[in-house]
Amino acid sequence: MIAQRKTIENDESYLRQVSQAVMQGEDYKIDVEMLREFCRGTEFFALAAVQIGIPKRIVYLKNTTLEVSPEEIEYDEAKILINPVVISRRGKTKFWEACVSCLDNIGLVVRPYEIRILYYDEGWVEHEELFLGFAATVLGHELDHLDGILHMDVAEKVLQLNKAERKALREREPYTVISKDCAYIGPGL
Repeated sequence: MIAQRKTIENDESYLRQVSQAVMQGEDYKIDVEMLREFCRGTEFFALAAVQIGIPKRIVYLKNTTLEVSPEEIEYDEAKILINPVVISRRGKTKFWEACVSCLDNIGLVVRPYEIRILYYDEGWVEHEELFLGFAATVLGHELDHLDGILHMDVAEKVLQLNKAERKALREREPYTVISKDCAYIGPGL
């Protein structure tokens, strides 16, 4: 099976499905390897498995920092999260999010400054981890994908911009931390 990118142009209903939990003992390593292989040499911050035709609760984190541009495709954190579950959220940030599945649609999205989750790694070892700042934004975007939610659904404003226009907009209106410790009340994870 070859992984193929799903987009809103042809696959919107597929992208809007709720991904299924991975069961212990299930042969999920093929899915993880397909996700890993697709992510190599591709420009983005992270990817949910459903975005390449695997409707399972698996997330690949490639770049959770603003210090490294997504165009630097050799940078790869290669972190796999299986069945991530949110324990808590705090704070508030804003960022102009884009998505490989949503083509040229960019949206101004409010997300928590911190997200604490439980998840399994590839060896089926459970972890509890706190994601802060931009890493929480990236994670929140992917967690939404697992529930069939697109960034356009939770954005305050949506624009259609090409790659160069998105970069210029993000330079004018960069990632913003509004609060690090307020109670999170917002539409996106």
